Amino acid sequence: MRKKFVSKVLMLVSTMALLSSCAAAPNGAVSGTVNGGAPASAPTSTPSSVPANGNGEDVAAKPEEEQSRHPKYVFLFIGDGMSFPQFQSAADYLGAMDDSDYMKAVPSLEDNQGAVLDGPVALNFMGFETVGSVVTYDSNSFAPDSASTATSIATGHKTYSGSINVDETATVSYETIAEKVHDQLGMRVGVISSVNLNHATPAAFYAHQASRSSYYEIGLELIDSGFEYFAGGGLLKPTGADKDKEDLYVLAENAGYTVVKTQAEAEKVTSGPVILIDEHLADSSAMAYELDRTDGMWSLADYVEKGIDVLDNDQGFFLMCEGGKIDWACHANDAASTIHDTLAMADAVQVAIDFAKEHPGETLILVTGDHETGGLTIGFAGTDYDTYLSLLDSQKISFARFDSDYVSAYKENKTPFETVLADIEELFGLRADGDADDKLALTDYELGLLETAYEKSVNEKDTGMAEQAEYVAYGTYEPLTVTITHILNNKSGVSFTSYSHTGLPVAMFADGMNAEQFDGYYDNTDIYVKLADMLGVK
Repeated sequence: MRKKFVSKVLMLVSTMALLSSCAAAPNGAVSGTVNGGAPASAPTSTPSSVPANGNGEDVAAKPEEEQSRHPKYVFLFIGDGMSFPQFQSAADYLGAMDDSDYMKAVPSLEDNQGAVLDGPVALNFMGFETVGSVVTYDSNSFAPDSASTATSIATGHKTYSGSINVDETATVSYETIAEKVHDQLGMRVGVISSVNLNHATPAAFYAHQASRSSYYEIGLELIDSGFEYFAGGGLLKPTGADKDKEDLYVLAENAGYTVVKTQAEAEKVTSGPVILIDEHLADSSAMAYELDRTDGMWSLADYVEKGIDVLDNDQGFFLMCEGGKIDWACHANDAASTIHDTLAMADAVQVAIDFAKEHPGETLILVTGDHETGGLTIGFAGTDYDTYLSLLDSQKISFARFDSDYVSAYKENKTPFETVLADIEELFGLRADGDADDKLALTDYELGLLETAYEKSVNEKDTGMAEQAEYVAYGTYEPLTVTITHILNNKSGVSFTSYSHTGLPVAMFADGMNAEQFDGYYDNTDIYVKLADMLGVK
C-alpha cells in the first residue's frame, strides 16, 4: 500500500504560467451546453448548445476519422469543494514547508534578513498540458450543491440543488456518461469516493433521484448499475431510513457483487463486479481524513491502483474518483485537513499518470472540482500581507477526530479548561504561554475566544452572543473545535468566509488524448458534452 507523503508531490510547472494559460471563451461568453441526444421533454431552462471546444472549434465539423479516435482509458478525478484556492493553498503549503527561510521572507526589509520566497510547489496535475476554467451554477443557485453540479458533469444538464440526474420537475431522468460508455461501448466502469459510495457525487454517475438524501434508493441503483468496481466509504443507511429494509450489502451479493470490507481481502481482488469498503471507516462511515490516516491504512491512491487492476480490459474503462473529504474539511473550516486531502487526491492522480505512461495515446486524465466550498482565502486581515502556511504543520489531527476522541470525553468528564489547553498545544501547536516572537502564541483575545467556545461545548453555557453572531462564529460545528481551527488558520494567513458552498469557478486540468478539448472558459455541462462527443456515445 502507498505510504503518506507530502513533499513528494511532483513539481512540474509554476502556477503563474498555468493560470495565465486559462483563456476566455470567444467574446467572453460562458458556454452552457446540452447533450444533443437529450430527451424531448428536457427543461427549457437548460442552456442552449454551443461548440464543445473551448477555442471555438466546432468539434462536430472534424473529419470522421478524427472523431472516431477516442481514449481507451478515461480517468475523471473530482475534488469535491476544490477550486483554485484549495489546490493553490496546498501548493503554497508545500512551498512553505520546503523553504528553509520561509518565515523570514516578509515584506519588511528590516525584518526579512535578505530572505527570498521560493514560491509554491505545484501539484502534479497543475502541470497538465491543458488548463480550463469551469462555471458551476445550477438551476436555483450561483452557489450550487454537489448533487446538481455532479449531474451537470455526468449528464450535461442543469438541475436543482439536491437532485441527482433528473430535471427540475423530477419527471425526466438523464442517462449518465458512465452508463452510456458501459452500455454502448462495453467499457468497464469504476466509481471511487473517500466519502460514502451513495453520497451525491458518486451517485451522480449511476443514480436518478429527486433527492440526494434517498440513500437507500440510491444504493439500489448502485447495485442495478452493473458497474464493475465501487470502492471507498461505506453505504449510508444500508437498511433504509427506518432500518426496516433488506441490507444493501446482502442485496449486492445476491446480484453478483463481491463485497469486501477488509484490506487483506481487498489485496486479493483481481476482478469485478466488486464493492470494496474501507476497513477503517471514520466519521459518517467515510474514509478517514488524510491527516488521520496511518501508513497501514489504504489511501485513495490505493483504491485507484486496485481499480485499474479490476477494470483493465480490451474495451477500456471509465474511472471516476472523488476526493470527497476536501469538501467536508472546507465545510468545517479546517484548512490543514483541506490541504492534506487535496494532496491525497494528487497522490491518486499520480497513479493515473503512471498508468498513462504505460499506455501513451490511449489515456485521458481529467482533474476538476464540482464547486468551491468554504470561501477559502490565502490572506487574512490579521496578518496583512504576510502568510505563515508552515504553521499548519502544527495540526496533527482533523477536526472530526478531535471531536470524537477529545471533545466527547471533555463533555463526559467536564475536563478543566487548563487541561484542554494542554491538549490544544499538543495537537494544534497553539500555546497559552508563548513569548512575543512565537507565531503560535495565543493572544488574550484568542484565549477569550477559546474559553467562550469551551464553555459552550463542554459546559453548554450560553455564549451571550446574538444568534447570528454565534452562527458566524461556529456554524453548525463543535464550537471549541472550529474556534481552534479558525485561530490556527488565521495565524497561518488563511481564512474561510462560509461554512457552505460558494459560486467560484473551478479549474479543469486535462492530460493525454484529446486533452486540448478542455481548454477555455465554459460551463460544467460542457464536460459531459466534450466527453460524449469524443467517445461517440449518444
